[in-house]
Amino acid sequence: MAKIISRNFRVLCDFMDVYQFMIDIYEKDWRNGVPAPFLEYALSSDWMDKSLVHRWKLWEDDGCIAGLVFYENPVNDVYFSLRPGYEKLADEMVSYAVSSMPRVDGNLRFVIFDGQNAVKEAITKAGFRQSSGFTENVFDFEQSLNYPLPDGFHFVDSKKFSVEKIAECCWKGFDHEKEEGPWNGDAEYGYYELMAPHMHPEDSVIIENDQGEYVCYAGMWWTPENHLAYMEPLCTIPKYRKKGLATAALSEHYRRLKPLGATHMTGGGNAFYEKIGFKPMVHWTFWEKNS
Repeated sequence: MAKIISRNFRVLCDFMDVYQFMIDIYEKDWRNGVPAPFLEYALSSDWMDKSLVHRWKLWEDDGCIAGLVFYENPVNDVYFSLRPGYEKLADEMVSYAVSSMPRVDGNLRFVIFDGQNAVKEAITKAGFRQSSGFTENVFDFEQSLNYPLPDGFHFVDSKKFSVEKIAECCWKGFDHEKEEGPWNGDAEYGYYELMAPHMHPEDSVIIENDQGEYVCYAGMWWTPENHLAYMEPLCTIPKYRKKGLATAALSEHYRRLKPLGATHMTGGGNAFYEKIGFKPMVHWTFWEKNS
């Protein structure tokens, strides 16, 4: 422990090392912190505020990353990644988060996963208490996922997709039209995300109707080192929901990724995933301090 130093994160030179760190410490239940694609997806998105990533902090043991404190979205939601064997760093990491991580209206919230016992003990000593939580479902590839594609739709050739049409599908599929108006044609952020180092457009699933409109999109961040099919994002245009398109897209992920060595795929926390065979695996808890 004598060689450990801490320093602020430098996005232009530290990201690849952080990605490998998260690969190294990964567990299916996220007991050591989030999977590597969780962070890469956020950094390559247009919905995350990246102006304060210099606040993130690394702890290194002779050049080897032992811990990381960072936010995702919103900026006052703070996460901890900690290499096993370095639990004694938890108090220092939490102390830094309390003093230096961004706040919104004076508020700070910690996001903790089951098994992060050292961090949980440290935040409890710092006066934080659990306020809420939820469970995320994961699909075990020992099971079968084989929902058919409904008539009138087809999968888009992964070598011939349109970034603009994916961006439009996501705009509509995440209900932006309700609050922000019709699709304006700005697809630049789509290129930024699809060109992320570990994004796998060739393993993403796009469903198109017979009129050539993209109606469902399921992105894929295949992580072979962890046998993890990290699925983000998943959306369906409102007028095409409840037709079985999302289940067909996830089934196509299963068919494509299992032969590559995937053993499990991430999902969400709602009943949709449970109905098609995803099981509770990752338990999120949120911790806040009474003002």
